[in-house]
Amino acid sequence: MSSKTVRVAVTQAEPAWLDLAAGVAKTCTLMTEAAQSGAELIAFPECWIPGYPCWIWSRFLDVGLNVAYIKNSIALDSPEMDQIKACAKSSSIAVSLGFSEHDNNSVYIAQVIIGSDGEIKSHRRKMKPTHMERTIFGDASGECFNGVVELPFARVGALSCWEHIQPLLKYFMISQREEIHVSAWPSLTPHTGNSDLWSMSAEGCHSLSQTYAIESQSFVLHCTAVLTEKGVQAMDTKGGVLMNSPGGGTSAVFGPDGRRLTEPLDPTSEGILYADLDMDQIVATKLFADATGHYSRPDLMWLNVCKKVKKMVQPNEDLVVTTAEE
Repeated sequence: MSSKTVRVAVTQAEPAWLDLAAGVAKTCTLMTEAAQSGAELIAFPECWIPGYPCWIWSRFLDVGLNVAYIKNSIALDSPEMDQIKACAKSSSIAVSLGFSEHDNNSVYIAQVIIGSDGEIKSHRRKMKPTHMERTIFGDASGECFNGVVELPFARVGALSCWEHIQPLLKYFMISQREEIHVSAWPSLTPHTGNSDLWSMSAEGCHSLSQTYAIESQSFVLHCTAVLTEKGVQAMDTKGGVLMNSPGGGTSAVFGPDGRRLTEPLDPTSEGILYADLDMDQIVATKLFADATGHYSRPDLMWLNVCKKVKKMVQPNEDLVVTTAEE
């Protein structure tokens, strides 16, 4: 059997901050460029549309920015999402898109995988927003498990940011036989060497994506956003704890044994990283250990998952109400 190669594109770009229309237009421009370069899949960062809400790490509340953020977030069933789907179809490229999902003026950190036929193959929300993200984003229900799909060239999955420290969620994803995994992040800056958490730095988050590659024996597309002075001003984060200066672009591709396959771009520069993935590398690494295959012990350990999407109102047409007299 001949070896199969899949060409992928990983963006490292600045979002169109708080501008839904411009964000959709930039998304389609990058998709078209990647398709013209032969890519079958393009990956975008966490909350690419309308940009990650950087200000949440600088102050507890900013009503003006919160309102603008919600109004410029994208609904799953919307003309803007239809535009992205149409671009995927016309360009014949699959896309993993991170976005802030607008749902009746609530927002959720979300991801969709759209096929080259322009159809949404999976839609998921981040299981638990991280720390200050909870000030504006809601939790997911069972839709957080809709992460892996079969595309013509590979099985592709996606998680957001620090979901990559959730062992049970990762195990569930790996059990679905991912071959390419999109690891979506906001902008990530190097560790200062001071009291800031190394685990939240560019180096720490690279380590999480590399670890995921080793654990899953999949190719990992580590996708980050760029923050420029324009973004710092738009989010009013100068002097804040995080995302307070230009930089943060640290996109990369990791092989199924954890090695880095791409050269880094300048952290302040926008661009697209390309990699030609030799899918036989997955077979080679699984020879040694397959955490959900020959290296597992389901007789000793197993995972129970509730995939039901739970709503606030759940009508039960069969419910029978009785009285004491009856």
